[in-house]
Amino acid sequence: MAALERLRAYPVKGLDGIDLEATPVLEGGTIAHDREFALFDADGDVLNGKRTDRVHALDTDFDPETTVLTVDPPAGETRRFDLDADRETAAAWFSEFFDEDLSLERDASLGFVDRREMGPSVVSTATLETVASWFDGMTVEGARRRMRANIEVSGVAPFWEDRFVGEDAPAFEIGGVRLEGITPCGRCVVPQRDPDTGEPIAEFRDRFIQQREETFPEWADAAAFDHYYSLMIITRVAESDRGNTLRVGEPVEVV
Repeated sequence: MAALERLRAYPVKGLDGIDLEATPVLEGGTIAHDREFALFDADGDVLNGKRTDRVHALDTDFDPETTVLTVDPPAGETRRFDLDADRETAAAWFSEFFDEDLSLERDASLGFVDRREMGPSVVSTATLETVASWFDGMTVEGARRRMRANIEVSGVAPFWEDRFVGEDAPAFEIGGVRLEGITPCGRCVVPQRDPDTGEPIAEFRDRFIQQREETFPEWADAAAFDHYYSLMIITRVAESDRGNTLRVGEPVEVV
């Protein structure tokens, strides 16, 4: 049976994710705590993994209850920052680490997601297992951390999520919360890097595209995909269902 296997938010854009047992859908259509905070330079440009592989040198954790961000740098002591009460101290520390003047901003109503008119990203566990099999030494957890999806669905076939984009695509519900596929997620440089070391896999993009084309499911609408360097989909939560809560273990049904 298809079920919500995992919920993952990324509290600070570009840094590590956290697993959640349940999370409300915000009025803006995203899940709570996802990209709630982001680092910006003096020109107003965001700092993320696309911009620098230095993000992989940091191990981070975030407690939604206390809003405390824990940072383990490659050298030095573990640091803890209360992002509700004292973001300036955190911003100063990150400025020193990344060697540029940064501010740490917050958007609790929508988050600093790339596609601000859309909602959670979705992938299946079987898709992650398949992608991991394409590359020597890649684990499923490694694939999960590379792809950085919000919602993971178990009990379905690889690339199950592809059926929800394109002309006449169905929608799906998670515990009664309706999600509609909007677009495939074209990938950037981040998935090719080891999430712990930042080291890239040689010829990752070429091998990924070849394997993706060879395994592209017959049920998917190829016209909805601009290219094969795409994985997972971006969805939109129905406005009538925003404010409701998604919970791990809830059934997933095609509608």
